[in-house]
Amino acid sequence: MEMRTQISGNVAEVAVTGEMNIYNAIELKAALVTAIDGAEAVELDLSGVSEFDSSGAQLLLLARKECELAGKKLTLAGRSAPVDSVIGLFNLGELFGSARQGEA
Repeated sequence: MEMRTQISGNVAEVAVTGEMNIYNAIELKAALVTAIDGAEAVELDLSGVSEFDSSGAQLLLLARKECELAGKKLTLAGRSAPVDSVIGLFNLGELFGSARQGEA
């Protein structure tokens, strides 16, 4: 798992690649909270995520809640098929969109 954060103006552009699961949830949580704290908005790119489980979904929900509480905007810039699968499984499409970017 790798997480890269780039600040572009007041937006934290966060890209996660590799596994986003129970085995790295604590590390990812800390990095996500830091990215959210350091910007006015967060753009999260999950298009490089190869494995995504319920812990990944919890992290996504945490990021959304943290942004809401801080009055910040969270945008998903991209999602991989594993991310889409879990979002669909847990019926989270209404919160995060129903399909990967670029698909109908």
